[in-house]
Amino acid sequence: MSSSVTTPTASPLSVPPVASSPGGSSAHAQIIQMATAIWKSRAVYAAARLGLADLLSDGPRTATELARATGMHTPSLYRLLRTLASLGLFTEGDTQRFALTPLGAALQTSAPGAARATVLTLAGECQWQAWGAFPHSLETGKTAMEKVWGMPLFAYLAQHPEEASNFSEAMVGAHGDDPPAVVAAYDFARFQALVDVGGGTGNLLTTILRAHAHVRGILYDLPHVVLEARTRIEALELAARCEVHSGDFFAAVPAGGDAYLLSHILHDWDEEQCLTILRRCHQAMGQNGCLLIVEMVLPPRDAPHPGKLIDLLMLTVTGGVERTAEEYAALLEAASFRLTRIVPTTSAVSIVEAVPV
Repeated sequence: MSSSVTTPTASPLSVPPVASSPGGSSAHAQIIQMATAIWKSRAVYAAARLGLADLLSDGPRTATELARATGMHTPSLYRLLRTLASLGLFTEGDTQRFALTPLGAALQTSAPGAARATVLTLAGECQWQAWGAFPHSLETGKTAMEKVWGMPLFAYLAQHPEEASNFSEAMVGAHGDDPPAVVAAYDFARFQALVDVGGGTGNLLTTILRAHAHVRGILYDLPHVVLEARTRIEALELAARCEVHSGDFFAAVPAGGDAYLLSHILHDWDEEQCLTILRRCHQAMGQNGCLLIVEMVLPPRDAPHPGKLIDLLMLTVTGGVERTAEEYAALLEAASFRLTRIVPTTSAVSIVEAVPV
């Protein structure tokens, strides 16, 4: 080796490599790697927003062709594409031609799992800017969403139909493993009529109905949400067994069910709002009804659980909270329910069962 060759020094902004096994990397490297997650998030969001996976669905294209199709600056778009290729979404061939990988194909608009809509929702401008004001939530206990946008999340979505549609689809993507896990874990066959309060597009309810041919369903949500629910229910040929009602669960809940389902609802709201929802369910179901809450139930102390990170999302964006078993018991008691059991599932959620008292 020539004596004139020197060993390069690391840039002060370079990120220390992190071993594939956390146990084999230094503590500071692991922490820095956590912080760099923001870079990956924005890269994947850009791919989703530009529809790159859709543009590559018919075959490989060059960075120049993709820049022309998206209105982007060619050299800059190439830098994004090669980064996404290094993450496994695309693969780069000769002359800067990029093709989809199986992983990248999941980012197509029509792909199962709703990854694109989920990325657009969770990493899009609405929540991105809210997270920029995260310290406000820590300082005040109030949502950064309202500080940045001047309104709560669901009021914002009501005014932005495209984002509301992405949000509804994202809920299917984010909770896609829940419906089959919930159906496998709990005996819904003992019910005749199930009311899904705030049921969105009906992903969970239709899964239950398809598993139990004698059960009737009532899906209840806001007017702009149930439009998509009707389409889904009709496509699954369940319209004869599933009614769709629109309304506000803070004001009233449909009567007529022997079981009431709240799936990923209570974690969006604060204590008083949750009590209002629960009391409306109590009024609708009568003394012989059953309440089923599908949520992540947080384990104690240091036990890892995805709900603990999602709890920060609730703090920042919705104003809600993820709860422990003890907190659910106390909340239910305050609304004149008694927690009877908590049924775990193979997904991250559990089924909190309660009866009126």
